[in-house]
Amino acid sequence: MSIILVRHGETPLNAARVMQPPSTGLSARGLAQANRVAARLHSMNPRGLISSDMPRAWQTAEQIASLTGLKPQSSPLLRERNFGDLRGLPYDSLGFDPLTMEEAPANGESKQAFEQRVVQAFEEILIRRAKLQGDLVVVTHGLWIKAMLSDLCSRFGGLEVPHRIGNTAVTVLSQDPPHLTGLVNCTRHLDGSEWSETGSSLSGG
Repeated sequence: MSIILVRHGETPLNAARVMQPPSTGLSARGLAQANRVAARLHSMNPRGLISSDMPRAWQTAEQIASLTGLKPQSSPLLRERNFGDLRGLPYDSLGFDPLTMEEAPANGESKQAFEQRVVQAFEEILIRRAKLQGDLVVVTHGLWIKAMLSDLCSRFGGLEVPHRIGNTAVTVLSQDPPHLTGLVNCTRHLDGSEWSETGSSLSGG
């Protein structure tokens, strides 16, 4: 039995290289990507679906729900890192990489606080998964998935964390320690399409 992490589909601000406000939804391309990953997950016959409540993740979860018949549940612990007053600004206007900053932006979340939230969320995920007779799908964000993988690697080793997580990329974790498996950041459901690259060029979102 597995935990299946899925990053949301592409948004207009992913493509435009803009720090995303929480209200950002999927683009038409992102919805198409979400449909493709939904078809892939349908064949895996999952038994549960939980998602970040941010629109870009929730819309992706709704596409998955429409094909799997699962009712999505939301968790604010799965939200992307809060970049506060930086949200809405173009990346290239900042003069630094906001995705790696340690300190909290104004009205935002520090890297340490974010990573602690990710660990708390994974504990909740393990509890939810234990109540199911099958796989649990978790729809979330790129930095969230990277932080989760980084935490597991720091504790158990055995995996190189990808530089970026592609839009609608699938990562499969075991319910049992050390949790890591061989399938990480996989977008084969987009092969043969105009999205066969792993989405946008950004590592966050």
